[in-house]
Amino acid sequence: MSAMLEITDLHVAYGKVEAVRGVSLSLQRGQIVTVIGPNGAGKTTLLAATIGLLPSRGRLIFEGQDLLKLDVEARVEHGFCLVPETRELFGELTVYDNLVLGAYPRRSDRAFVARALDETYGRFPRLAERRAQRADTLSGGERQMLALGRALMSAPRLLMLDEPSLGLAPLIVRDILRIVAGLRDAGVSILLVEQNAKAALEIADYGYVLETGEIVLDGEAASLLGDARVQATYLGGGH
Repeated sequence: MSAMLEITDLHVAYGKVEAVRGVSLSLQRGQIVTVIGPNGAGKTTLLAATIGLLPSRGRLIFEGQDLLKLDVEARVEHGFCLVPETRELFGELTVYDNLVLGAYPRRSDRAFVARALDETYGRFPRLAERRAQRADTLSGGERQMLALGRALMSAPRLLMLDEPSLGLAPLIVRDILRIVAGLRDAGVSILLVEQNAKAALEIADYGYVLETGEIVLDGEAASLLGDARVQATYLGGGH
């Protein structure tokens, strides 16, 4: 079975500094694939290049389409969506307005937007309660829910998440990652970048370890959880 997303020998540079060097990974439909690794490993750079925010060389194939020939907007129209680490919400706008902006590519289809709103409120009841509230008054967990909800408003086939647990209390992290696992069960494929290696591997199907811009280890998520090197480096404390 051909992969939904196939990244082959990807290189991304900032000037003369190569932040991602020869990275190859694949993701099948209906999978959560996670990329774990320390700060500065190139995880965010990898996602930014995949969505088209950074120039790259190599091969990026999504459902048979060569992504390197497409700009960011065209990639989004093909069913890609990135929830960045910074969440990029419009703080002065309400929860409702932020969500509707997420459906911008399908804005002319009112029935689609109404259906997407209903589904998002069903998935995130807290957002329904806060729909008239300004985004900048939400808690950290609520802002992450809003960022996820806004991304889902475009009905993505592949959702890329950059550090969704960043800055959140452990209890909220558990809730957010349970929601992410539920999205897979609803048919959304997910590429998850996460510094909380244990939490990511517990919900993922497959994992890659990225260090200094290169994949140093990959395998089934359950086997990585049991890997001595992964345990020593990422599961033993500071991460």
